[in-house]
Amino acid sequence: MAGYLGRTAAEIARAVRAGEATAREVVGEHLGHIAATDPRIGAFRSVRRDQALAEATALDSRPDRYALPLAGVPVAIKDNIAVSGEFTGSGSRATATDPQLRDHEIARRLRAAGAIVVGITRMPELGIFPTTDDPDTITRNPWSPDRTPGGSSGGSAAAVASGMVPVAHGTDGMGSIRIPAACCGLVGLKPGRGVVPSQLAGESWYGLSENGVLATTPEDAELVFAVLAGLPTGQRLAAPGRLRIAVSRRSPIPVVRADADARAALSRAARALVAQGHSARIDDPRYSPATAAAGLSHWFAGAASAVDSDALDLAALQPRSRSHVRIGRIGAVRGMVRPGAKDRWRADMEAFFTEHDVLLMPVLATSPLPADPWSSRSWLRNIAASARFAPYAAAWNVAGLPAMSVPAGVRSDGLPAAVQVVAGPGGEHLLLAIARQIAARIPWQRHPNGWIPEHELPAESAA
Repeated sequence: MAGYLGRTAAEIARAVRAGEATAREVVGEHLGHIAATDPRIGAFRSVRRDQALAEATALDSRPDRYALPLAGVPVAIKDNIAVSGEFTGSGSRATATDPQLRDHEIARRLRAAGAIVVGITRMPELGIFPTTDDPDTITRNPWSPDRTPGGSSGGSAAAVASGMVPVAHGTDGMGSIRIPAACCGLVGLKPGRGVVPSQLAGESWYGLSENGVLATTPEDAELVFAVLAGLPTGQRLAAPGRLRIAVSRRSPIPVVRADADARAALSRAARALVAQGHSARIDDPRYSPATAAAGLSHWFAGAASAVDSDALDLAALQPRSRSHVRIGRIGAVRGMVRPGAKDRWRADMEAFFTEHDVLLMPVLATSPLPADPWSSRSWLRNIAASARFAPYAAAWNVAGLPAMSVPAGVRSDGLPAAVQVVAGPGGEHLLLAIARQIAARIPWQRHPNGWIPEHELPAESAA
């Protein structure tokens, strides 16, 4: 069997469409890699071995497989959207274990495009926190197993980084795609509000949470984004014209600042884009206490709404989650979830993006947190660690604007470095084009050494 482990989603789909490989061969190879690798990583809550092989065999018989953009591509789906035949756990023991009768629209679109769902990935309970673990399993970062892959889409990020799947689904309510992407050296795209169907728990955290993609290349992120958004695929993005880039180190949390490695990554990416012909100047978004309050109130109340809408037993939740939900319920009762502050922040940022085409800033303030049992620690300890580690992402959920994490070199501890790129409404393709340009100047290693048994791909394959 040809070696397709470590190949991109675009390469796999082209091979299956051309008849160079069958979907069953590709999926079987990846399932074998999952069986050998996941005991060390803990990325998957469940693996759909028999179902995935049956679906791959069925795809090989489809007369339209030659036209499918994701033909035979193994994908992983986060444990908070419905996959027919699987239960949706949201990382919690409190959720029902009845199999879903139909796919969420995101799963339906992926399958309609030819993707094969090989498993359901782990997440922290209810997606609240930026580390991925539960009382049974600590999900680990393939770049350094003593570190977290981030969260809440940490299982998806770990699965992609270790080559168990070429691409994965994630959701992002306060940075839950971009944070794990940065931890694991991936491209992670959070689309803007209304671009991709959300339909997530807690009214999608009152409009904060979006479905998106984690991938090892901008090309793969572009391909999956097009499928999720219902857009045409196969049209390579044109290089953007000369852009006005705002560069900001400023943290939305005043007492937190980016460390030297994060600042160095930001400088590298800015220089790379200037070398591509763009202009760059320092300009900070004007964060306000009202913006922070809007993000926090929606975060708390969204989790509470998810618990209440699904009638989950509060006593069955982890202690840190119970505290979070109780605060959310109090805030909802007192009318603290006010869309006005969120709308004003979006309007402010739309004005910002009339002066700049994109904003370049950090994703993380520090190296990924230790892969510890965070689920057994107090709510306050989790919140404090989250604020110190990942303060830069949530503002763009409040604004409902597209944002992306892009690899940008290596930290002094050997872990991936990353930058965040933000654009105005409808700017997803602009972000993807910029990611290509960063990759051309700062090519990254797509998988850490030692995880792909068949071959190691050169870093320049990401460009």
